[in-house]
Amino acid sequence: MNTSIFRTPQEIQRLLGERVRRLRLNRNQDQAQVAAKAGVSERALRGLEAGEGSKLITLIRVLKALEALGSLDALAPEPSVSPMAMLGRGKAPQRASRPRRTTKPEADR
Repeated sequence: MNTSIFRTPQEIQRLLGERVRRLRLNRNQDQAQVAAKAGVSERALRGLEAGEGSKLITLIRVLKALEALGSLDALAPEPSVSPMAMLGRGKAPQRASRPRRTTKPEADR
C-alpha cells in the first residue's frame, strides 16, 4: 500500500478494505463464510471491505478468519530497541518523555 503522507485516512481505509476483499476472494470464500468464521455480521464485513467506518476488532477478527494475522506485523511492526540503548536505560520506556527546555521562559529571566 503506497501510503504516502498525501493520502487521507479515508483513502487509506478504502485501500485497506479493498485488500481485505481481494484476500478473501483469493481464499475463494464468500462474505457469509468469512463473516460466520470471524464472528461478525455480513454487514460489518461489507462495511470493512467498502472502506466505511469499521471497528478495529472487526479487522482483527476478519484477518484471523482469513488466516492472515501476520499482516498485522507489517501494519504495526514490533518496535526494536538497540542493545546499547537498553544498557543506558536499564528498562524499556513506559511512556514518551517531554522535550527538554533549552532556554528559560521570559518570566524567569
